[in-house]
Amino acid sequence: MAATQAALDNETAVGERALEGRRLPLIAKVYGALCLVNGLVTLPMLVYAIVVAVRALNPSNVDTSLTFILSCIHAVVLVVNSAGLIVFGFLLVRNRRRHAARWAYALIPVTLVEGLSDLALYSLDIELLLPFIQLILLVTISITADPWLRRERELQRTLRRLRERDQLEQAAKIGMVGRDLTGKGYIALDFFNLFWVFVVACVVGLGIETVYHFVLYNGEWQDRAGLLYGPFSPIYGFGAVLLTVFLNRLWDSRPLLIFIASAIIGGAFEYATSLFMQVAFGVTAWDYTGQWLSIGGRTSGKYMIMWGCLGLLWIRWCLPHLLRLINRIPWAWRYSVTVAAFVLMFVDGTMTLMALDCWYTRVAGFEPGSPIELFFANHFDDAYMQHRFQTMTIDPTLSGRV
Repeated sequence: MAATQAALDNETAVGERALEGRRLPLIAKVYGALCLVNGLVTLPMLVYAIVVAVRALNPSNVDTSLTFILSCIHAVVLVVNSAGLIVFGFLLVRNRRRHAARWAYALIPVTLVEGLSDLALYSLDIELLLPFIQLILLVTISITADPWLRRERELQRTLRRLRERDQLEQAAKIGMVGRDLTGKGYIALDFFNLFWVFVVACVVGLGIETVYHFVLYNGEWQDRAGLLYGPFSPIYGFGAVLLTVFLNRLWDSRPLLIFIASAIIGGAFEYATSLFMQVAFGVTAWDYTGQWLSIGGRTSGKYMIMWGCLGLLWIRWCLPHLLRLINRIPWAWRYSVTVAAFVLMFVDGTMTLMALDCWYTRVAGFEPGSPIELFFANHFDDAYMQHRFQTMTIDPTLSGRV
């Protein structure tokens, strides 16, 4: 048994080295060179601007407004992003595909934070276009450069060439697609797995919250959706992704450890989400003030315990079943179905942010002026938004916008 495992590990290592040695497409290297140049030019300028701004501060009269704090966070994120682009671009140019894929996965959340901080400070404007383009390119590069995804695609092409049914079934049993072959966790943390984790958790989380509210409030039915279209609650989707990423290595650990880690991660995420919605749109979606161990009304001991239970259930039971469910997507459709679903979810999320931004503008007393604002005022007016997002209230004075 040990010899068999050693041979399998050796074969996996050889296969990974072979995939690592394959050259990236020329366009990926060109993009890497652009990232490298962009980072090398931008980073010194950002650092210089920050140093000048810090020197100009008057210690006796430091601005502590929410807008100033958001601006500081935004500046730090820009520095981190520029430094990351230097490393990422260098790895692409040098054809270090495995490390480049890892840096792409690391830069994706940084780019998201940059876009969200832009949104919180400046509303929806042309500045958001750059993080949007970078996000799309990073996702594309991560899929292209990740050696395990490439190996999966090669296996898919091999299976397509098999004619007889028994050969197809035998080849498919080589290993469940999406498992972490390094042994460091249960599920491979690639784009496809995490995207479907997000989608399924959005739907299941919405169902749980709707039923919970229905039972707790004596049959009162309330729309708990978080996007303009579809039965999706993105807070559960992003929460499931975070739990999967941070607890993947603990999937076989003691239940108490998983519970405590899930409670902390879930509570911190719930707090951060509530804070962002407030500073970006002046939105209050929930308020736990007065509850046991309430932290600013954004999270509480009660809901941290619920996050702990959900995390334990998710890692120990849901994740294996979800991976089997993902594997039921026909191989011939695996990539096309995922891309189509991603586009639909991305459009839904983008329209939701735009609708919230226009809602905020109207509540703040500004008349719709641009064609986009007029479109959302006509099709998603205040009454529609209040009916769709029944748990939300908007107070522009709570936001941190410039």
